[in-house]
Amino acid sequence: MNRKIITIISLQAILIITMFWVIVFYGKDEYEAYTREQEEEIENPSRVTTEHGATIVTLTAEARQQSDIRLGKARPVQQSARLPALGTVLAIDGLIELRTRYMAARADALQTQASLQNTRQEYERLQHLNQDDQNVSIRAVMAAEALYKTDQAKLQAANTAARSAEDALRQQWGGTLATEATKDRSAMLDALLNYREVLIRITLPFDAPEPSAGSHLSLTPTGSNGQAVEASLVSIAPVSDAGLAGRTYFYRASASALRSGMRVSASLATSKAQNGMLVPASAVVWYGGKPWVYIQTASDKFKRLSIEGAAEAENGWFVAGVLQPDSVIVVSGVQLLLSEELRYQIKNENED
Repeated sequence: MNRKIITIISLQAILIITMFWVIVFYGKDEYEAYTREQEEEIENPSRVTTEHGATIVTLTAEARQQSDIRLGKARPVQQSARLPALGTVLAIDGLIELRTRYMAARADALQTQASLQNTRQEYERLQHLNQDDQNVSIRAVMAAEALYKTDQAKLQAANTAARSAEDALRQQWGGTLATEATKDRSAMLDALLNYREVLIRITLPFDAPEPSAGSHLSLTPTGSNGQAVEASLVSIAPVSDAGLAGRTYFYRASASALRSGMRVSASLATSKAQNGMLVPASAVVWYGGKPWVYIQTASDKFKRLSIEGAAEAENGWFVAGVLQPDSVIVVSGVQLLLSEELRYQIKNENED
């Protein structure tokens, strides 16, 4: 074997050994990461399972203590029944436009009224002079009469336009707002125009009692867990909400937490007493625009339960017809349970 062949074989051997160690070097990190992942899966089995279509979070007493997750019970209470309602914060562009049309027509009417008085007096004066030995020509009298009748027609048209705008206001915005919009100055309208207050159309159930003058209700933006806002009744709303069934009313409330176009959830107090459970505010978690609580289904199992329709109370949330007096709920650390549940859902989606 000559020297050239030996050199080629030696170079190939060196190249093979070098590639082998390169593969070992770069594959080491992936192998270690895979090993750690397998160890973690063995050491930390999934805490979330599905039972009978419901998602269950499993936590031992030791795990709850480490995460400061505490259990408790809702307190049975009795309070005035509250009817749920939905509504929308309205843009008042249409109200402003009709008010502007009304004010413009009324200004035209006032201006034409002043002109009509002058043209009538001039027509009567020339008519009198014509009848008195024809001191003025009949042509001058006819010209004055034409101006007089023109102003009469203008006045009639301006009054018709004003009445039309006022009728449109009453048809679309109700008598109370129409009256306020046709005033020169209105405290209610000023508050709406300057965005100190907003106008809300609330849809009450058909079986709800008729709200009385000066009545109030509490409302919050849908999906928000912020503090409830008090709204006061304005009037009946002539136009219904296409997406909701019920009787509609206008309410007004402070604009601090509300924006045009927002959907709001409201509750109207009634004289009828209602039994239910008072859930601490710390036990409620918001997800998907709805309030939820976690109830204990076994010593180490917890299920998320919707309390949609719950009414905000002084020390928590009033829930009727959902929880039993012996129901054990998570009163602290509820967000950790939701995070664990969502992490499980994301992992399953990725695996799919």
